[in-house]
Amino acid sequence: MKLTVEDLSSVKKVLHIEVPEEDVTRELDDAYKSLKKTAKIKGFRPGKVPRSVLERMFKKDVHGDVSSRLIQSSFVDALKESELNMVGNPNIDPPELEANGPYQYDATIEIRPDIGEIDFKGLELKKTLYTVSDAEVDIQLKMLQKNLTQLEKIEEDRPVQDGDMVLIDYEGFKDGAPFDETGKTENFSMKIGEGKIAGEMDEQLIGTAPGEQKTISVTFPDDHGNSNLAGQTVSFEVSLKEIRKEVVPEINDEMAGKVGAYETLEDLKTAIFDNLREGYVKRTEQELNEQVFENLISKTEFELPETLVNYELEGIISEAERSFMMRNMKLEDAGLSREVLSERYRETAERQVRRHLILGRIVDQENLSVSDDELAAGYKDIADTYGQPVEQIRAFYEKEPDKLELFKHTLLEKQAMKLIIENSNVEEVEPEAVQEDDGGTL
Repeated sequence: MKLTVEDLSSVKKVLHIEVPEEDVTRELDDAYKSLKKTAKIKGFRPGKVPRSVLERMFKKDVHGDVSSRLIQSSFVDALKESELNMVGNPNIDPPELEANGPYQYDATIEIRPDIGEIDFKGLELKKTLYTVSDAEVDIQLKMLQKNLTQLEKIEEDRPVQDGDMVLIDYEGFKDGAPFDETGKTENFSMKIGEGKIAGEMDEQLIGTAPGEQKTISVTFPDDHGNSNLAGQTVSFEVSLKEIRKEVVPEINDEMAGKVGAYETLEDLKTAIFDNLREGYVKRTEQELNEQVFENLISKTEFELPETLVNYELEGIISEAERSFMMRNMKLEDAGLSREVLSERYRETAERQVRRHLILGRIVDQENLSVSDDELAAGYKDIADTYGQPVEQIRAFYEKEPDKLELFKHTLLEKQAMKLIIENSNVEEVEPEAVQEDDGGTL
């Protein structure tokens, strides 16, 4: 086999491969000998069909099979000889095989970038010392209080007032015909004054009594968020069903019991505090990681294989699709598509690939490895996160070697990140003060 390597870039190569004529001849001879034993052709006894007849009838299929075998074996040999670390699959457009002469073809491949030794020690990092305040706990309590707030029908016999919660049925018409953008809607709840549908509707519902029906004309502004409603005048047939009031629970032990398995308000506050503190721990870790990569990426230049970028991008898009599916939605429901997401997140994917390659280089450079104890601890972390038995997690990975290797690599990346931070100059700083809102409206 003859091999020459053409450099298209530092990470993209073309392998020019030539299989010797004698190898081609031998493979063709073997193929026709094998075919001769099994071919059933009228007028010839089994095993007695002349090769010329076989060539006339089966040449295309035989040459196709032989060229495929020659490519498969010679390409593997070419990778070994060139010592190239290929990523993804080769791009090969195989030419037709000729009976005489060598077989020549080209294979375009991408390889991992050759990253030199990375000097990761002595980075200047800032670690923000976030602390959970009583005010933050109170904000969370008020959010829970709002979520538990219920609406009840008022017993008082009176018309709608500004600030009331109302329950209505409505349907919008344009030029006397039902309008698709404002189709018939039942049991719609809204607060008078918030302009959930339109301010004009809220204003004209004031003074309306439960059980009353009303025709309300609304002209939507030219800059309305829904372009199909912008500038349109719609006539709404509205039926007021109920006037409601908000029943807000007190923040006490009883509310804590409704939130979850908390016996007292103090138990709930402790859980909120712990959750916020854990969030800050993760935020601090993320901020340190970002600083590390900002430093290392800026001083570690290398080309990216498009194959790895596309693989990372596919993972991002697939995760987005899964997220929408969990809400019984599609990308199109939000005005998105795979093409839009591909363009939007390509830079993110490129950055992620750079991170993985840099960490992978440090893993190799520092000869990091995963011990049995570290692997067991990793299994336990996953089991705790998903509430599953550790043995079940371990059994899953032991049955999936590829996923196990990926998991081990993730643990190695965490080791590398820990090593980098341990060898950095970390300055602890207080969080920047948040400016108080002046009370104005947006």
